[in-house]
Parts: sequence; C-alpha cells; structure tokens
Amino acid sequence: MIAAGGLAGLFVLFHGSALLHERTHLFTALSITLAFALIARLTRGVSTSGTLAGAVVAFLMASRDLAMFWMLLVVFAVTLAATRLRGPRKKQLQVAESENGRSASQVMANLGIAGLIMAAPAFQAWRLLALAALAEAAADTVSSEVGTAFRGRTVLITNWRAVEPGVDGGISLSGTLAALSAAGIVALCGGAMGLANPIQMLIIVGAGTLGMFIDSFLGGGFEEPGYLTNDQVNLLGTASAVLIAWLLIR
Repeated sequence: MIAAGGLAGLFVLFHGSALLHERTHLFTALSITLAFALIARLTRGVSTSGTLAGAVVAFLMASRDLAMFWMLLVVFAVTLAATRLRGPRKKQLQVAESENGRSASQVMANLGIAGLIMAAPAFQAWRLLALAALAEAAADTVSSEVGTAFRGRTVLITNWRAVEPGVDGGISLSGTLAALSAAGIVALCGGAMGLANPIQMLIIVGAGTLGMFIDSFLGGGFEEPGYLTNDQVNLLGTASAVLIAWLLIR
C-alpha cells in the first residue's frame, strides 16, 4: 500500500494540474476505477488490500489513456480465467491462489512497474513499455496457472531437472505455450486499440515472454533457496520485460 501511495503521489506531482483542468475526464476515470475495483473484489480476484492497490493503478491508467485501462481489464480477465482453471487439481497440489484473491503486495509486484510508467512524465514509447510490463505480468501468471492445471513434464529452468508442478522456477510446455498466448493477447488487443503497430506488437510478445523466462530463472535460482520472495521475483520479471522492450526499440 505504501508503494501504491507513492505512485499516486508521483502521478499528482507530474499530472495532477493537467487532470484538474479536464474534470470530465477525471470523473470518468474515477467512475471507471470504482466499477473496476468493485468487480475485481466481487469476483474475488483480489483481496481488500489488493482492491485498493489495484484501484490506484487502474486510476493512473484511466487518467493517462483510457485505452490503457482497457488493456488492464484484458490482463485481469485473462489472468482470472487462468487462475480459476481446474481449481480442484491446484488445491490438491497445494498451489491454488488464496480464495480471498491477490493481496496488495502481489498486485504491486505484477502491476507496479506499469503503474510507475503511468505516473512518470510522458516520454517516447511509454505506452509500448507499459504494454510490455502488462504482457509479462499476464504471461507469468497464466504460465504458472496453466502449467499446474494440466499434467505434463515440468523441469527446473536452472538445470532442467524434473520437478513437481508449482515448484519455483519450474517450466512446462503447456505453461510456456500459455505464456506466449497470454502475451500475444495483450499485444493483439494493444494493436486493436491503436496503442502499438505490428512491429511493436512483436516486441511486446517477445519482451513479455522473455521476461517470464527471467522470472522463472530468478524463481529457481533465488526464490527457491530463499534469497528473494515471490513478490520480488515478479517485480524483477516485469522490470526485465520493460528493459528488453526498451533495448529492442533503441
């Protein structure tokens, strides 16, 4: 929640005065954010703290560019569907998400980088970098959820040793294909909304998927031994996707 408050403060600092002069847009952003937060909580996609943190990020996106908010909604829908997929099997494996939904720390770990881009002053290709962060968040969540939902060989990305589904750093064919599909959905929707051209769409897919693999590597090499937490790994994964996208457009 402190991180969410910091993002809100940065947004007010850099964009507050301009938003106050566009009160219709401000009220629209607030209304959409409240509706999104209510739906997210009622579907138990997020906890109470997660609702508040997610509402901050949703407001930043709706305020900067309404199309970016719709992209957040796409990511929410895709990840929620993957999370609910074959719930009984995930409970049996003890890898199911909490029934209360994702907490504020989990929300900020996955969306904090995109939120930071929204809060920062406008710069070239900011939409592309934000979409890369969203693509990685979607790819990482969907790969984990699908990989544990279906039977299949799972290996540790650091040494290719066979492991049980749900182990930090474990990857599978079904999870990898699901990650690529999730990143592709984000890119396609971004292109349909005029946020990215065909070349940029390819960059979004590539950055999102590679970021997911980096997330898995950090999970296997640093989270499993206890050097990093899951939230820290997720945050670094989204940051790596943004860095990759930035390097590809230079």
